[in-house]
Amino acid sequence: MATLPTEIELQVVTPERHVLQETVQSVEVPGKEGYLGILPGHAPLLTELGIGTLSYKTASATRFLTVIHGYAEVLPDRVIVLAEVSERAEEINVERCRAAEENARAQLAKASAGETEWKDASFALERALVRLQTAAKAGTSGGSSNASSVTSQESSH
Repeated sequence: MATLPTEIELQVVTPERHVLQETVQSVEVPGKEGYLGILPGHAPLLTELGIGTLSYKTASATRFLTVIHGYAEVLPDRVIVLAEVSERAEEINVERCRAAEENARAQLAKASAGETEWKDASFALERALVRLQTAAKAGTSGGSSNASSVTSQESSH
């Protein structure tokens, strides 16, 4: 009888970059219809992703990143997230997110329901709010992200 895996290899990839590759204890992904918790040994599945915060636990910490649309493949010992957009909580520029939120709210106030402008502004607001929530969960207080540290993180994976 085969034994269940005790860890999950988590990979998060966007069209622009490889965001994360790490061995983790558990993962929670924002599915299209709600959040999905994944432990080692999970039944295989494919799921569409919505907009939200992906969280994962390592032996020493819980970490967070944003996921905006895409798909996740779940296997007993691996989770692969193919996201349209994703960023680690520590990469989020909170000041820019707040400005984007204010701009989106202003655009929503000007647009009529059903118009393309309203849909675009609504999506921009949702994206800004998720980024702010992700940063808050990770305790990121603000400021700008450091591009050189992001590059070094990417190259180490």
